[in-house]
Amino acid sequence: MSQSAAVQDAVISATDGLAALVGVLAEEHTVIGPTVRDGAIVLAELAAAEELPYGCGVELAAGRYRLVRRPDAMIFAHSAGPQSWKAYLHPQRERLWTVDRDARGRLAFHEEDGEPPAYAFLGVRPCDLRAVAIQDRVLGGGPHADTAYRRRRDRTLIVAVECTDPGATCFCTSMGTGPGVGEDGPAAYDLALTEVLDEEGHRFRVRAGSPAGGRVLARLPRRSCDASTRAAARETVTDAAQHMEKAMPPVDLRTLMSGSHDAAHWDDVAARCLTCGNCTMVCPTCFCTTTEDVTDLTGDHAERWQRWDSCFDLDFSHLHGGPVRASARSRYRQWLTHKLGTWHDQFGESGCVGCGRCIVWCPVGIDITEEAAALHAVARGSRTTDEEETS
Repeated sequence: MSQSAAVQDAVISATDGLAALVGVLAEEHTVIGPTVRDGAIVLAELAAAEELPYGCGVELAAGRYRLVRRPDAMIFAHSAGPQSWKAYLHPQRERLWTVDRDARGRLAFHEEDGEPPAYAFLGVRPCDLRAVAIQDRVLGGGPHADTAYRRRRDRTLIVAVECTDPGATCFCTSMGTGPGVGEDGPAAYDLALTEVLDEEGHRFRVRAGSPAGGRVLARLPRRSCDASTRAAARETVTDAAQHMEKAMPPVDLRTLMSGSHDAAHWDDVAARCLTCGNCTMVCPTCFCTTTEDVTDLTGDHAERWQRWDSCFDLDFSHLHGGPVRASARSRYRQWLTHKLGTWHDQFGESGCVGCGRCIVWCPVGIDITEEAAALHAVARGSRTTDEEETS
């Protein structure tokens, strides 16, 4: 993306325009977007715009997800589902290399370096847009970049969609990651859509944020964005921000986490946490992996695979003599303090984007915003007690 890229502002219809968009993207890309499957809105390969979740919404709560029918034909008026785009850029399981032994006992190693698919992500939420940017920094940059991730990312075109109907577990506003994609600074998207449905019709405001996005937009049936559509689009995003039901406590979370390591509240969390790792699996920024080696029965062929791992796994911190974090308390504390605190030390920003997936898909309904608020209350109470004793 380039800050100097010419930004175009247009309107396309929710029928012919969206169908044309999917068709143009599919000419050179594998289009991935939301669709209804198995009682949820999931990410999958799309062959046509008709596969998008027209008229579908979701009801969310801690530990609860329900697909519902909307009273209108809105397409993207639903919250993030159980998957994130991480599943395509940083796959759950991938082969790194193979090795074969010939009849003379010589070994031949073969690294997995094939050309990855060229993806077009359709419907990337602002929170997930930030998550992709975080993964770019974690996996795609630095002296030890994941070259496979970088190859996939370089071939990916992103069509973002601004949020107009946040779920009950969303808190992106308090994290500064949504519900809009923003109009200032370098664009992190190729195209940005804002869905509008009013008396003037069902349509999308479309902005190009890169030359590649501009070329796609130029091929769509479109018209210049009028003032009423622009105003309606901005209003829907503003309303979404004002109706966000959850929020992180308005404090420096990095400082809060660093000062809460010995808080008794961790015992309360540990009494509820199953250490199942669901929160890390659905989190769009968690990146930890492990490797496993497999071989055939003859021993002449072996493979090394990389797969997702979780800091909730007892063996994740295993060293000689046993795991470093043997208790549920220590493992949950590691996850939360890293996500909200020490992530800043490593990568210069928070590891949480406010998508709320960890709340929805926790089987016991642990809410990250409530746990942060509880730690803040403990810290504030401790300060009050200290001040009273001093006086």
